[in-house]
Amino acid sequence: MAHFEARKSLEPGRVLVALTGECDLAARDELMTALLAAVASAPVVVVDVGALRFLDSTGLHGLVTAHHAAREEGGRLYVVNATGMVASVLDITGVGDLLRAPADDQLQQS
Repeated sequence: MAHFEARKSLEPGRVLVALTGECDLAARDELMTALLAAVASAPVVVVDVGALRFLDSTGLHGLVTAHHAAREEGGRLYVVNATGMVASVLDITGVGDLLRAPADDQLQQS
């Protein structure tokens, strides 16, 4: 089984969810639990995918579902730090544009 982890940390006015490993069908329940809990606890959710090595359609579906849940609550969900194959998948599918943080927002991790 591929390794996947979703770590949530509270920050002022937002929740950061850091994803690591491989986000596929095996990670679906853990991903959805972490993202929906984050959406329920803060108006802004930042999903850091910098340590994610793999992202498939299951992961994309989870991100988009959480995005819609955030919007229904009047909040936002953003994805930051995408690189490599994960960035390609996000860009090819248009999900990267949907979940990109505004340019003037300080959501990027340094």
